[in-house]
Amino acid sequence: MSRRSARKNAFYLVFQSDFMGFENIEQTKEVFYAVNEEIPEEDIVFTNELTDGVCANLENIDELIGRFAKGWSTERMSKVDLAILRIAIYEMKFTDGTPLSVIINEAVEFAKKYSSDESPAFINGILGSAAEEA
Repeated sequence: MSRRSARKNAFYLVFQSDFMGFENIEQTKEVFYAVNEEIPEEDIVFTNELTDGVCANLENIDELIGRFAKGWSTERMSKVDLAILRIAIYEMKFTDGTPLSVIINEAVEFAKKYSSDESPAFINGILGSAAEEA
């Protein structure tokens, strides 16, 4: 199992859910897994844990993001950055076992790959503040 690839899958699903509606996550996952049949079962389990966890705790996660992103509301953030942050905050605050440095590093790497040039520093700053509270 690759936790990195499972996080990437969760990123895709959370990003899509911001457009499709988080209440439709099961349908979004169904389509995603039908198109991506090669995903190993172990990755699916962790992807679902992250995705379902974000959906179940969305209000709390967005409140935390808003608190740590001083001067920024979640409505003003790019959907890519928001998806990355939601997964990382969920994993930091609602799960055990993954070192905070790994969570932050993965989120920053996703921002480098999928978002703007400013996003890695923005995401690192928010997650650094969140880690101080963890």
